[in-house]
Amino acid sequence: MKLPNGFGSVHKLTGNRRKPWRARKTVGWDFDPVTRKAKQKYITIGYYTTQKDAIQALADYNANPYDISTNTITFEEVYQKWSEEHFKVIVKSAQRTWNSAFHYCEPLYKMPMKDIRVVHLEQTIKNATVGDNTKGRMKSLFNMMYKYCMKHEIVDKNYAELCDSIKKPKPQIVRVPFSDEEIQKLWNNIQFPFVDMVLIGIYSGFRPQELAILKVADVDFENNTIRGGLKTDAGKNRLVPIHPIVLELVHKNYDNAKSMDSEYLFNDENGQQGTWLTYDKYRGRWNKIMKKLDMQHKPHDTRHTFITKAKNVNMNEYILKLIVGHEVQDITEKVYTHRTLEDLQKEMLKIK
Repeated sequence: MKLPNGFGSVHKLTGNRRKPWRARKTVGWDFDPVTRKAKQKYITIGYYTTQKDAIQALADYNANPYDISTNTITFEEVYQKWSEEHFKVIVKSAQRTWNSAFHYCEPLYKMPMKDIRVVHLEQTIKNATVGDNTKGRMKSLFNMMYKYCMKHEIVDKNYAELCDSIKKPKPQIVRVPFSDEEIQKLWNNIQFPFVDMVLIGIYSGFRPQELAILKVADVDFENNTIRGGLKTDAGKNRLVPIHPIVLELVHKNYDNAKSMDSEYLFNDENGQQGTWLTYDKYRGRWNKIMKKLDMQHKPHDTRHTFITKAKNVNMNEYILKLIVGHEVQDITEKVYTHRTLEDLQKEMLKIK
């Protein structure tokens, strides 16, 4: 059966084979300078039971070409492709931890991803001469790489999910709210750099990383609100009323950002790599505040303080969830009740 030019070819292989029909396509030519002849370069689309199946596969490929290399791409090559994409959005210190985990995966380097199974992943982790933290990072790396592979149709099953060589109990995170005395101490030291940002966190419920990336455009002084948020669908782009007690502090940072021609609400005028903040930068400033004021708190304690204060004054639980970005489970409340800005502001004012 003659196929159209450029369509590809189908032919039957010799021998007793379960799938004797091969479909292939020309992808280029190799020129031999000695014989001065050109030789076709082929890619194999696949092997099939019948000629009809092979022709159909060839037709499907021509209609929607896909990357044949997904059949042969190795663990090492996937890591290179994944890291090129992932490293664009993470800091250098995080990149080093992923590279370190990859360093101990050498037994997998040359294996095609489609041939790797749970036993290979588990043995690689088990035989790595490193501590549990690095082994946990290796397991996380497998998870990330398999998500990449599923997305790009390199594999059709996520074996990383079945890998249980390293199971670390989740550390119990203890959140300690700021006491009234500690909050007053913050007010007494308001001139110390970034203390105002801590207070805004306490009276808004924003996560530290959410605070760090707030933009001037997110602030609406006409309605006294800030729009922002990350992490979950419920938390993204949420509307948070500005509590009157920190309104002046927000104004101060807003005016300062405008004078610096910065698009971000919070800025470090002495920043060596730009004035904008990241969570890592904020954490460094946080540690200086804790040392200066002799306090023992973690950055997320500001958010915990807000939630604790809100519950202590019996803030409406659904409005609290809207403000802090928690998922509302009650179907009636979620679907049929529409909270107004006035509702949010009224509940916010319960906190003194």
